Amino acid sequence: MKREQTRAFQVGNLTLGGNNHVIIQSMTNTKTKNVEATVKQIQELEDAGCEMVRMAVFDKEDAYAIADIKKQVHIPLVADIHFDYRLALIAIESGIDKIRINPGNIGSTDRIQAVVDVAKERNIPIRVGVNSGSLEKELVEKYHGVTAEGLVESALDKVRIIEEMGYDNLVISIKSSDVMMCAKAHELIAEKTDHPLHVGITEAGTIKSAVGLGIILSQGIGDTIRVSLTGAPLEEIKSAKRILKTLGLRKGGVEVVSCPTCGRTRIDLIGLANKVEAMVQDIPLDIKVAVMGCVVNGPGEAKEADIGIAGGVGVGLLIKKGEIVKKVPEDQLLDTLREELLHWEG
Repeated sequence: MKREQTRAFQVGNLTLGGNNHVIIQSMTNTKTKNVEATVKQIQELEDAGCEMVRMAVFDKEDAYAIADIKKQVHIPLVADIHFDYRLALIAIESGIDKIRINPGNIGSTDRIQAVVDVAKERNIPIRVGVNSGSLEKELVEKYHGVTAEGLVESALDKVRIIEEMGYDNLVISIKSSDVMMCAKAHELIAEKTDHPLHVGITEAGTIKSAVGLGIILSQGIGDTIRVSLTGAPLEEIKSAKRILKTLGLRKGGVEVVSCPTCGRTRIDLIGLANKVEAMVQDIPLDIKVAVMGCVVNGPGEAKEADIGIAGGVGVGLLIKKGEIVKKVPEDQLLDTLREELLHWEG
């Protein structure tokens, strides 16, 4: 897949943009001032494959807590700031790697300039965000509603404000819960700027995120992504990795596929597939594992996988490239698969 060439710059220990790999992001749901809880969650996200994490900064306590959090984690941190420009200044002083602001709610030009000056001095990238739910009234009127064109104009206007202040280490984020509008907006803005783009579908859930991110990323657009889910942030990372792997934008990790079940299924296939998903998380292989619900069609359906298992009544089959290589008692099927994966030779 040909990627859009964007400008590149450092965010902590990562290079963002410039045709580098698509960075997986998430956001903590802890109170940032609760350093212990926030560090614990970031470390869990990092272990799951998160490469950059955003934290809400509501007040000075949150902003000052960044310094303690930074000492205990390894991935770049992003401060999410609204309304009070002073929080951005404190966050930068505390060692944040990137800030997210909306120039429209930060206040006067002087306040925006103060943030830009300090970010430029420390070489801290700024993410400029635009959301369809807060599109400026004049743009809604101009385009007769919330549209992709309006979102792009709003985003580029905010970029222009910061560029005219002498800084261009910027990441643009355009978000909407409308999948097709979001996709169109990214297509339009990719033609108009070479700034890196952070891609996400607002509060979308797994299916809408997969569709929206799939459309956008498949066109080579996007430098960082977040799968916005209501729930545990760890699920965002799992989904993001699956989406990138499916699109061929990320290698590594065991891919689990399973049959949709039918009247021939004689085992708890959903439970078995979930156990396999959990089991392979710590296995560093780039292979496909099939989990099949019956011994009738299991071998044939598993041909596209590197290895697979099929369950029957009291018995299970181990399958490699569509060929049955071992028959084991059903209660030993999971352990047999794990043993094979741990000693995998391809």
